[in-house]
Amino acid sequence: MISRRDVMIAGAASAVAGAANAAVQRPSSPFPKGFLWGAATAGHQIEGNNVASDMWFVENLKPTFYPERSGDACNSFDLWPTDLDLVKHIGLNSYRFSLEWARIEPEQGQFSVAMLDHYKTIIDGCRARDIHPFVTFNHYSAPRWFAAQGGWTNTQAPGLFARYCEKAARHLAGGIGHAATLNEPNMPLLIKDLLPASASAGIRAIYRAAGDALGSSKFTLSQIILPDDVPTAIANLIAAHKGGRAAIKAVRPELPVGACLSMADDQAVGADSLRDNKRKDYYGAWLEAVTGDDFVGVQNYHRTLWNARGKMPAPKDGPRNIDGTEVYAPSLANAVRYAHQQTRCPIIVSEHGVDTPDDSIRAWLIPAALKELSQAIGDGVPVLGYYHWSLMDNFEWSLGYSHRYGLASVDRTTFKRSLKPSAAAYRSIAQRNML
Repeated sequence: MISRRDVMIAGAASAVAGAANAAVQRPSSPFPKGFLWGAATAGHQIEGNNVASDMWFVENLKPTFYPERSGDACNSFDLWPTDLDLVKHIGLNSYRFSLEWARIEPEQGQFSVAMLDHYKTIIDGCRARDIHPFVTFNHYSAPRWFAAQGGWTNTQAPGLFARYCEKAARHLAGGIGHAATLNEPNMPLLIKDLLPASASAGIRAIYRAAGDALGSSKFTLSQIILPDDVPTAIANLIAAHKGGRAAIKAVRPELPVGACLSMADDQAVGADSLRDNKRKDYYGAWLEAVTGDDFVGVQNYHRTLWNARGKMPAPKDGPRNIDGTEVYAPSLANAVRYAHQQTRCPIIVSEHGVDTPDDSIRAWLIPAALKELSQAIGDGVPVLGYYHWSLMDNFEWSLGYSHRYGLASVDRTTFKRSLKPSAAAYRSIAQRNML
């Protein structure tokens, strides 16, 4: 059923899209030579049947906070050649995907050569298609045994992660183009302000049930850290990034390695705005930790307005995500500028997109956001690439399959991928390296 708000959003998006299309006809400066145009995915969200992972275990637990199970997901464990062909068909020259730690080390200390070979085959498949592989060593999900030991709250976690990175790098690093250690490791800092007490209580109950089932007193998912555990987890995640980066570099020193951070476009409104304090809380430790890395991955989806009292509601006009939040095209470039200002590192937009069933919003957002990004590049910000989230609709964690970020839709029975019109809008920019 289409609501009145849906009609209003579609109308607004169509009007803005018309203006954006007119703007695209005007001459524009090209993006830098060798710019990486890509789409991003994550293993657990697309591969399916990641049975040794912490996420799979909790999805199938009772009680659970997952409305759906990942199940077969997009069946990309088998259909990865189709996915790479899709990347090529869109006209992209790069693909960001992740390794599944739980497949590579399903039991502590037991490393699967077969699974390492599987990911090597994907990397080789990228190279055979002239696709630059950007590989994330950990995109949230982790082995079940790791969660049963407390996940990122365990003091041994950084060493365990570094060991995994070393094993994976020795098998895979030769073919990787760019590597990220961790995906959005600052997320616990963002979530702690969002979880109401009732939600924390529910998570504690699920963790107790998981712990009871596994004989663990401290089961903790890699993605969801309880507020009391955030300081410990962040310290361990920073140590894990540094240890993982060193392990990868020890295998192949010239391989560019960084981490991908979740960053809003935080804007100050009025006197005594909380913006700067919030930036320090959400990003400060991580921006310091990644300074000196080969690049910083910026993952941006929205802006946040801060006054002296806290977060303000977004303006009511303009297109919206499916949850009603604002879609603001300049948000990406503003976050990129801030990340570079704080670190002086090259930037890769490792994720950017929109959660909507209305593909006209996505088709508008891509050129509108890239226009702002090109202006940042023109002002001297060294941006190396842009990866749209996501290549296809997939399993969106606790949101299940009802949320749509993909450039392609996926039939949940046949797994057929079908490109949306927004993919053509993206293709026209990527192929010309110009708006």
